[in-house]
Amino acid sequence: MTNRLAQSESLYLRKHAENPIDWRPWCEEALNKAKREDKPIFLSIGYSSCHWCTVMEGEAFSNEAIAQYMNANFVPIKVDREERPDIDSIYMQALQAMTGQGGWPLNIFLTPGDRIPFYGGTYFPVEPRFGRPSFLEVLQGIHNFYQTEKEKLQGVTQEMFALLQRSTLLPQAPKNSLTNNLLQKGIETSSQIIDRQEMGSPSFPMIPYADLVVQGSRFPAQEKAKIAAKQRGDALALGGIYDHVAGGFHRYTVDATWTVPHFEKMLYDNGQILDYLASLWNAGMEEPAYLRAVEGTIAWLQREMVSPQGYFYAAQDADSFVTPEEIEPEEGAFCVWKYAELEQLLDPAELAALQADFTVSSTGNFEGNNVLQRRSAGRLSEMSEKALSQLFLARYGESPEAIATFPPARDNQEAKTTLWKGRIPAVTDTKMIVAWNSLMISGLARVYQVFKNPIAWKLAQNATQFILEHQWLEGRFQRLNYEGKARVLAQSEDYALFIKALLDCDRASAVMGETGGNWREEAIRVQEEFDEFLWSIEMGGYYNAPIDASEDLLIRERSYIDNATPAANGIAAANLVRLGLLTDNTHYLERAEAILQAFSPIMEQSPQACPSLFLGLDWYLHSTLIRTTGDRVSQLAVRYFPKSVYQVEEKVPEEAIGLICKGLACLPTAHSWEQLLTQIEKCHGIVG
Repeated sequence: MTNRLAQSESLYLRKHAENPIDWRPWCEEALNKAKREDKPIFLSIGYSSCHWCTVMEGEAFSNEAIAQYMNANFVPIKVDREERPDIDSIYMQALQAMTGQGGWPLNIFLTPGDRIPFYGGTYFPVEPRFGRPSFLEVLQGIHNFYQTEKEKLQGVTQEMFALLQRSTLLPQAPKNSLTNNLLQKGIETSSQIIDRQEMGSPSFPMIPYADLVVQGSRFPAQEKAKIAAKQRGDALALGGIYDHVAGGFHRYTVDATWTVPHFEKMLYDNGQILDYLASLWNAGMEEPAYLRAVEGTIAWLQREMVSPQGYFYAAQDADSFVTPEEIEPEEGAFCVWKYAELEQLLDPAELAALQADFTVSSTGNFEGNNVLQRRSAGRLSEMSEKALSQLFLARYGESPEAIATFPPARDNQEAKTTLWKGRIPAVTDTKMIVAWNSLMISGLARVYQVFKNPIAWKLAQNATQFILEHQWLEGRFQRLNYEGKARVLAQSEDYALFIKALLDCDRASAVMGETGGNWREEAIRVQEEFDEFLWSIEMGGYYNAPIDASEDLLIRERSYIDNATPAANGIAAANLVRLGLLTDNTHYLERAEAILQAFSPIMEQSPQACPSLFLGLDWYLHSTLIRTTGDRVSQLAVRYFPKSVYQVEEKVPEEAIGLICKGLACLPTAHSWEQLLTQIEKCHGIVG
């Protein structure tokens, strides 16, 4: 028998549809029930490709005794964090305040009526283990506390609500705080973070930090940034975090050596990493391994992650079934190799070549299996490439050349009942998320500029066009799309990242001499809606959720802390500077300054929290408008000028090479190529 989640469009929520727990989605009916019956809300937040979310669903949430107690004493609510990141952000902050750490599944107890959190955790086992109490013991303790300790409960909730309210207020920013010294401090901090992470685990891509580091590496005084940027590129392109057989990047590795990944593949990681590797190449770090990883990721994307309508799917799970008879899937089963398999699949020359280029052994590096990790960044031998093609054939049942499209398994049942030619694949979450699609569009546009890859450009154009044509309902931007149906009002990250994607497509068009595409006009239109519904007039910056869709939120947050994806306000500041240069409208520059000014105390006090704001500050300080002919734009784009905006001019003044503007001032007309380059380099801070 199914519960209310069976009708949900969210794959994550549907995974809990057969739980005996009487789950409700986050809605007015569920919130009112808790208030009416005076029962605490048990709020559980996760996402479809989350490994420990899957474990808890199969254990505690499927347990009859737990369900019976839960249904009698609580109002259980399930939220997909990918649908409602605004809800997730508030209660993750509360959990981190309570326990000093966070993660998913996010399980937290709220008071009915005012929805204030008073106890929380992540994974709770059915039986006591890992130093954690059983979930039933937790429920019994919370129920007893709620019924008998009203005074203590009031004290806890008052303190928590005050803490959450304070988190929305920032110190008053001093005047003239947006300086180059502040920017250099941010770059140095991110360089240290990237460098330190190489010695710790787990290892995450952390692309917002890496982006700041590679862009900061252009400054003469930032030699450490250049080293750190290359270090992160090598880790990504050589490590087990990259799928060397089929392409695409896993979410993170569980170790400090970038060897064994947590095997899910998230669209947002892959979009950012494409952008990053292209930037490394553009900055002069031209490693063959980077190009191979870029091309392999685009091949994976085109084969497995593109819908028939042109948008990109959200994620692929970490776990998959070895046989259809299994009850539970195994982590990494689709991707790993036993040594005996390799001996069977490869001839001696192929196996020897694979062992020469990759860390392959009879004992393996992951539970007796082998995760492939490269030994060096050079070009792979022809025999190694042949061996990898053989492994692809074993995994998919056909050669890479024979598979144009590999259909997604949309749930466990489909994964187990489809007659696959090779291994049983992991489940794919096929929903469209605007913010994540936008990150991929930006990455593909960057790849097109740097590597002249036409497939990347076509994929970027198709996805962008889908969003423009299908993601507005009754004049409002929507965050999600389920099988052609737009849903859920867009949040700040959707607006900011899609505007960036449009501007990146505009830049790609200028650099590559493309005609058609009204990317700039669409960016202006989306920015107007962003300003109307999410701008904070009182404090500056953009709220996470629209003003007319925040009634169910405990507080209104403004995103500025970077996580796996960049924070909306940092991206928005950079967008506004770019729009200001492209339109000659100083209102955009004023709004960018207002964002950076509002968050400058955070940048000063906690530079480790907000690399995207520093990227926005870099745009504010070093933005450069370059107006010249199309052929010269193409020549300039091969150089690393990350803060440049290109305006193609069919006619420039007689005997002029180009016109350069920095901020609100235009420089003397450049009459030679050397003079033009020197002006751009000075604007970028590359030379004094």
